[in-house]
Amino acid sequence: MAQHGGPAVLPDNPFQDPAVVQHRPGPDSAALDAYNPFENNAPPPPYRVQPEAAPPHGTVQPPRRTSPTEPRNYGSYGTQASTAAATAELLKRQEELNRKAEELDRRERELQNAAMGGSAGRANNWPPLPAFCPVKPCFYHDIPVEIPADFQRTVTAMYYLWMASTVSLLLNFLSSLAWFCVDPGSGSGFGLSILWVLLYTPCSFVCWYRPMYRAFRSDSSFNFFVFFFIFFAQNVMYVLQAIGIPNWGFSGWVVSLVALHKNKAVAVMMILVALLFTAQAALGIVMLKRIHSLYRRTGASFQKAQEEFAAGVFSNQAVERLQPTLQGCSQRLPSPAGP
Repeated sequence: MAQHGGPAVLPDNPFQDPAVVQHRPGPDSAALDAYNPFENNAPPPPYRVQPEAAPPHGTVQPPRRTSPTEPRNYGSYGTQASTAAATAELLKRQEELNRKAEELDRRERELQNAAMGGSAGRANNWPPLPAFCPVKPCFYHDIPVEIPADFQRTVTAMYYLWMASTVSLLLNFLSSLAWFCVDPGSGSGFGLSILWVLLYTPCSFVCWYRPMYRAFRSDSSFNFFVFFFIFFAQNVMYVLQAIGIPNWGFSGWVVSLVALHKNKAVAVMMILVALLFTAQAALGIVMLKRIHSLYRRTGASFQKAQEEFAAGVFSNQAVERLQPTLQGCSQRLPSPAGP
């Protein structure tokens, strides 16, 4: 008997070796050898598979080879699921990169068209109206394309401020309507709230947002001065909206406190509008100071604004048509008499 871990000891009788014993003919093999298929029609004896003998202690079994038709295990279910998730994530990122590449190509083409033919070749895209609408867009508005990268965040913040002002006026209209239902004597304030929505929404975009947009787009001192003058007045209006003087059409703090004694639900609605007006007033003052600091860093001045204004007036087609008439009139005027 071999000790554990030591070399295997060969048996004294080589015929007693288990590798030889398991291949000795047994009774089943004898019956199969005695079978003669030509003597009778009896079926052959059944074949029995001999059980494999256990290997002797201390021997090493060779590795079992798999059959070509035997299915192989290429990974657990969890590994396959994680691989599928990683593949889906890669496909998603690839689609996102393709969209960004298409957007960059579009902007590059627009910049090339702008460099070749100016903004005249661009189609207006603002306001974004549906195709079936008879009114077409009036302006071209694209901050990433037209505004330098250093000023894009500022212009975007001002655009959001304009949109917030529009939403606040719409909510102010609804709160004024609710207050008019509670207090029929506030009809003038309700009528003015309609006027503010219809008047301030387009005028604020044209009068202070577009000059600011053009000022950052082309570094125009004249547009900077127009923006500062009108946006200062807009900030004053923001403060008046937050105060909420009765019968002025603004659901500010004063009107909200008055409504608190009559109807709490309407008062809560008006307080929310007053909070929006207050936030707009604070943000408007902050953005005015920020844009003024940017304006001073760009090197703009009042003299440049005068020069731009004069160049814009004299390059106007209507003024060019009037110049020959004005020159003819000046030639026909009699010269002043001498002393």
